[in-house]
Amino acid sequence: MAKKVTLKTIGDALGISAVSVFKALSDKEGVSERMRETIRQKADELGYVYKRNQTKKTAEPKHNIGVLIASRYISENAFYSQMNTCILQETNLHNDTCIMEILSEENERMLISPNMVSDSSVDGMIILGQLSSAYIEMLRSCPVPYIFMDFYSANHDIDSVVSDNVYGSYLLTSYLIKNGCRKIAFVGSIKATSSICDRYLGYLRALIENDIPVNPKYLIEDREESGRYIPLIIPKDTPDAFVCNCDNIACILINQLKELGYELPDDIAVVGYDDHLYSGLCTPQLTTIRVDMKEMVHQAYKMISAKISDPAIHFGRRVVNGKLIIRDSVKCRTRE
Repeated sequence: MAKKVTLKTIGDALGISAVSVFKALSDKEGVSERMRETIRQKADELGYVYKRNQTKKTAEPKHNIGVLIASRYISENAFYSQMNTCILQETNLHNDTCIMEILSEENERMLISPNMVSDSSVDGMIILGQLSSAYIEMLRSCPVPYIFMDFYSANHDIDSVVSDNVYGSYLLTSYLIKNGCRKIAFVGSIKATSSICDRYLGYLRALIENDIPVNPKYLIEDREESGRYIPLIIPKDTPDAFVCNCDNIACILINQLKELGYELPDDIAVVGYDDHLYSGLCTPQLTTIRVDMKEMVHQAYKMISAKISDPAIHFGRRVVNGKLIIRDSVKCRTRE
């Protein structure tokens, strides 16, 4: 008995996705006329049986959605692993396939296109975590639609979904000030990612509003250009509070301060950002901003799904609100 010829059979024979085959055979937009004719010829050659009266629900194949993430975020940041899990859950909810690819440092440096794009195994791509400007520029020629997740680029008008980083960091810094802190440092390499830079801007806004001078020595680098964490250098004029760009760095800082003999939060206050695994594990537990990860992923899924159907559609930058979570890493000295 001959094996049934499906959309996937045709796609595999041509090295393209089943979605592209569906669009061609259903006279939908999204494929060139030349490719449409090639697909039709291959379908006839393989003996594909056309189903003219199929409903959209039964005819349209599911999407293959790729997630591209740099290797440095896998090794250093559990937040992105958690976000990738949320993306997998969201795609499963819609009966789509999620394909994750880890971009090595070498491939990013050599500007090598993602394998899932080169072999036409995805219909759209979510890029999770900031990549180099050169790599982003290379992606301009990417044949499938893509969006940025948790970062954006002023030099590249690409749709993106981000947390409200400026306001979140502003809330954290303002909370420290309300509780008597005046010598407040920021921990994070502000040129590393758009998220860290925006969190620094929120920190600055709170200082300016409260007439607190900005001390250049209170900007503490936390990572090298490759994204790997570096040892934190505590200023000799020790701050009474630290605003950290993420929970992971906040926990590293807390342990370092303890080794130096400080009592937290009595001597020094520390706040983080993200509210994932580390915020509840370190002692004292972190005051932080809870990123609405599920809403960010939901918005990202809607955007990439729409762009797969219509690559010309443009959403811009979508900002998702977070929430201030108060725990034990700040000593409450004042009443609201």
